[in-house]
Amino acid sequence: MDFSIAELLGKFEYLEHIGFAKIPEYLADDSLHMMRHECANALFEMHHAAAKDKISLKVISSSRSFQHQQRIWENKWTGKTLTEGDDLLQKIPDSVQRAKQILRFSSMPGTSRHHWGADVDFNELEDEYFCTGRGKEEYLWLTENATKHGFAQPYTSRSSGRKNGYEEEKWHWSYLPLSTIMLQNYISTVDYSMLSGFYGCETAGVLNVIDEYVCGINPVCLPITL
Repeated sequence: MDFSIAELLGKFEYLEHIGFAKIPEYLADDSLHMMRHECANALFEMHHAAAKDKISLKVISSSRSFQHQQRIWENKWTGKTLTEGDDLLQKIPDSVQRAKQILRFSSMPGTSRHHWGADVDFNELEDEYFCTGRGKEEYLWLTENATKHGFAQPYTSRSSGRKNGYEEEKWHWSYLPLSTIMLQNYISTVDYSMLSGFYGCETAGVLNVIDEYVCGINPVCLPITL
């Protein structure tokens, strides 16, 4: 199965793509969320199984376009959005170091797994939420049951042996039957010349973001050939 450069980089209209479906509102927050059909079907089954165990899973982020990711990235780059309380434009004048700080939790445009339509964020965007109370129960359920429905956590803890890439994201889960194929396509197709048109894009090659971040994931999420 091959995917276009536009699909891999998020440079297409999800609403107009025949392969995408809207996630039903009862599975998500108030926003419009899209996923590829096969991922949406698996998500429905996992949500149903979780509900039977009195676990609530709500999608709060799903497919993101290049432009959407660009807004997230550039707002942090320019200091419009504070990063861990800091205006990075003022605090870190060096472009490479500023990019590294943003890359702790946010992808460069064109490198996000959310471009592919196979990844979702559940419930909250803070790891602390998943460490106690209801959030801990939800995370434990996912770690014990998500693989039965084809999902895995790409950004696991550093203690798991993952040395490269983003910090841990307990909320982020990926549908492996599709995302591993898309990652293989990405690795064999995308090069640094295609990661352009946004602030700080010149740092992508310097920081080796494809190897270090796109591929700096939980080993179970990597293609078998890697």
